[in-house]
Amino acid sequence: MPSRTPSIALGAIIALLICEAGASCETLKIASPQRGSWEGAIPELGKQEGIFQKHGLDVDILYTQGGGETLQAVISGAVDIGLSAGTLGVFGAFARGAPIRIIAASSTGSREIFWYVPARSPLQSIRDVNGHTIAYSTNGASTHIAVLRFISDYGLNARPVATGDVSATITQVMSGQVDVGWSVAPFNLDTLEQGQIRIVARASDIEKTRGQTIRVQIIHEQALRRNTDAIARYLKAYQEIIDWMYADPAAVQRYVVFSKLSESAVNTMLRDFIPKESLQTGEILGIADSMQDAVQFKFLPAPLTGEQVKTLIQIPLRP
Repeated sequence: MPSRTPSIALGAIIALLICEAGASCETLKIASPQRGSWEGAIPELGKQEGIFQKHGLDVDILYTQGGGETLQAVISGAVDIGLSAGTLGVFGAFARGAPIRIIAASSTGSREIFWYVPARSPLQSIRDVNGHTIAYSTNGASTHIAVLRFISDYGLNARPVATGDVSATITQVMSGQVDVGWSVAPFNLDTLEQGQIRIVARASDIEKTRGQTIRVQIIHEQALRRNTDAIARYLKAYQEIIDWMYADPAAVQRYVVFSKLSESAVNTMLRDFIPKESLQTGEILGIADSMQDAVQFKFLPAPLTGEQVKTLIQIPLRP
């Protein structure tokens, strides 16, 4: 929306002056899945560093168990913005009339999600899970889509099971309730390093997912119309936070404290699982492939039209 740029800049200046004068910043309610994850921690770390305040904003963060729960929070109006909602679940909800819009990408490439088994398990790879159960977080989340892809692409006779967040999932796996668990780096990397679990698959093992935006940021359409200026400032702040998190070692230390994860696991995550480009926000990549997947896995009865895609994806300000 180029025509709004001057007003957005003016709004940011006014809001910043108000915040610096000690008055309340404008507050946005945000749903973020998997408390303690690197991606999910972006709002919390940005708030701690004062980056949102620089843009005249404050954030009130609600943590969910996955993208499906985040989607429902946005649809209900309980929050303004939902982070990390599964792209296919969003497509399906929009097609059914949900008043939602995509305002940014959250994660592209799927490198951070993995599936694991206890070290004692006879399963050696994802291709061995015929007749077994395999976990995902919530319906419509990116983990759900990845599990459906594994089953379809590898011809598996496996039963998907919604297990909630990473903590609930590993409890179910280690107690034998579920055969194959899911996780997202850096969660369970210490457990992996200690030899208690083994990775049997990563979402990025499926080649087509490497160029797809698997999770997006969403907003209720009324909130976007009402707060376009604030949303544009939020997206600028969000990108600034990502730049800081990958440039300043202090950000990693702050994340270690917040997540209560080991520095070793966090460093492994940054080196092997979540490069900065995974968190690009300005473009929804692989839309055609995602649409095909949405139809195949029955999130959509038919692909969205070009006009529907234009309505759904509304990025107010590209970084």
